[in-house]
Amino acid sequence: MSYLFVPLFSPLVLLAAAVYAARNPGKRPGRVPLVAELSALAAFGGALVSSALLAMEGPGTSALVGALGIGISVRLDVVSVVMLVLVSFIGWIVLRYARTYMDGEERQGAFTAWMAATLATVLLLVMAGNLVQVFAAWVMTSLLLNQLLLHYPERATAQRAARKKAFVARLSEVALAVSFVLLVVATGTTDIATILESATATWLTMSAALFLAIAAVLASAQFPMHGWLTEVMEAPTPVSALLHAGVINAGGFLLIRFADVMLLAPGVMALLVMLGGFTALFGGLVMLTQPAVKTSLAWSTIAQMAFMIMQCGLALFPLALLHIVAHSLYKAHAFLRSGEAVRNVAKIRRPGPVAVPSLRNVAQAFLSAIAIYALVGLGLGFDGKSAQAIALGVILIFGVAYLLAQGFADEAPRALMRRTVVYALATSLSYFALQVIAVSLTKGTLPVTPAPGPLEWALLVLALLSFGLVAIAQSTFPLWATHPAAAGLRVHLTNGLYANAIFDKLLDGWSKRAAT
Repeated sequence: MSYLFVPLFSPLVLLAAAVYAARNPGKRPGRVPLVAELSALAAFGGALVSSALLAMEGPGTSALVGALGIGISVRLDVVSVVMLVLVSFIGWIVLRYARTYMDGEERQGAFTAWMAATLATVLLLVMAGNLVQVFAAWVMTSLLLNQLLLHYPERATAQRAARKKAFVARLSEVALAVSFVLLVVATGTTDIATILESATATWLTMSAALFLAIAAVLASAQFPMHGWLTEVMEAPTPVSALLHAGVINAGGFLLIRFADVMLLAPGVMALLVMLGGFTALFGGLVMLTQPAVKTSLAWSTIAQMAFMIMQCGLALFPLALLHIVAHSLYKAHAFLRSGEAVRNVAKIRRPGPVAVPSLRNVAQAFLSAIAIYALVGLGLGFDGKSAQAIALGVILIFGVAYLLAQGFADEAPRALMRRTVVYALATSLSYFALQVIAVSLTKGTLPVTPAPGPLEWALLVLALLSFGLVAIAQSTFPLWATHPAAAGLRVHLTNGLYANAIFDKLLDGWSKRAAT
């Protein structure tokens, strides 16, 4: 089964490019940017070959190159192949963009080296077949990313953000190490496939699931340790694209990879639903108050990662994997086009009149969105869909209802109303179609979503009520925006409810005590 080693080509070719770039670390380092771009393209080609091999030969785990459970092994399945193709594709696009963006920078060669090396370690992480490789790649990815965040080390803001990111990263690494030790003690092996097949609901595995969740939550910038992600804007734009579209997904990937272990701890899954749901609402509201494009995108990433965490907590692991793919592609595009977005907004000198929906319009919009979702669901069939997946679709349709409210406003042109109705229909159809594709592709790799118990039903109702109320509040915001309380709320939301400021003070206090 030597074909299982084929995925290693992708990180190895990027590591070779990183070594070559490190030998020319200065300004305009000759062919270094082109070599890095071509290496990333070759890595993407290797990922495509790996996906073809999976389709022809089936999943499996390679032999361990090492001893005593320590070394390199490759796990080839749908999860690893999807992540390989996604990360290598985004890496190629980002390095291609950076070739022009960084032209003329004093340390262009060094930047290219760190970028290629970071991509290589992420690829080694997603294809890992054993716990030791996962942990080593997890740590190396964080350390290499820190170099990219400090590309301008003279900037105080960059130093503060990198320091805060390093602190959170060390906490996640400790949690990950504890969880892996517990899994080894419980199963007697470091092989991931064996662990997933043999793990049973003991206090060891449930404790391991808890520490896995902690590591994933910290890596995904969840409340209250989310602030570092909003402060890393001093790094070049390619770093932001790589971070928000690639590296930040490591937490979600961890939960998806160890889905069978996570299902053994229903209490931990419930905590993920609550924390993810709260952070998603919190991040989404704060995002709307941010004046800077990149900062708004950073808060969007926090909210999207939280929604993905909530999906994992609901045991919707195939949909969480689909969410990672969709968000990564969107966010890479958004960051790389952020400069153009600013120019486009600046060109708009006199925006047209804004149609304000009334309470009647908002009610019409929500009823219409839910009716469209129900009709599409009945047409395509709710049969076989878990209650969790159906509820998640309702939450997504709340966002469509917000758009419908704008189209249903009395002053809005009829063309806008028709367009928003089409959007609602397309969203519902896409959700059901993509759900079927994701579940069918991951069948046999990821566990089936179990039927919800009383705790899960309570969480589903709480999530529907919370997201529904927030969507209604957003839709009716123009009607109560002039109230004095709204102005105060906007100030508090703009500052992220001061959670990041509190974390800054605590971190400064710990640093001073450590220094003495």
